Amino acid sequence: MARAEDTQLTESKLKAAFLFNFVKFVEWPPAAFADTNSPLTIGILGDNPFDGDLAAIIHDKTINNRTLAIKPLRSVTEVTNCQVLFICASVKTKIPETIAGLGSASILTVGDTDRFVETGGMINFVKEGKKIRFEINEAAAKRAGLRVSSKLLSLASRTIR
Repeated sequence: MARAEDTQLTESKLKAAFLFNFVKFVEWPPAAFADTNSPLTIGILGDNPFDGDLAAIIHDKTINNRTLAIKPLRSVTEVTNCQVLFICASVKTKIPETIAGLGSASILTVGDTDRFVETGGMINFVKEGKKIRFEINEAAAKRAGLRVSSKLLSLASRTIR
């Protein structure tokens, strides 16, 4: 039992670190923020899988002179003033309607469920053996006015253009 918990914790920390680093390699249009002092907010829709790991990683960090914040969300209607939306596996049945509900908002959508990028999500965690990798739907990011760095695109296990 302890080994499974250790693996889960490691996976949580790894995904939290990936999520933090994704933010470094994506550019948002200025209109994605309320003002120049607004934090870069990561919304977590559903049951937070990071168990405090994401909060620990982003604590006291800034990206492009913006502080980072986490906002727990229970429904897509609460997704306001977020630049990143992590859609948890606990709400996977609502992924298509959640992504559709965002429209063309400049929100980077990240998930860890099967076919996430095929349903319009932008970045999805995938397991390849014992490794955690990610795939990117660059076309969806462009439609939302986001620019994904070529460095991040080159690290993806798969890219939809």
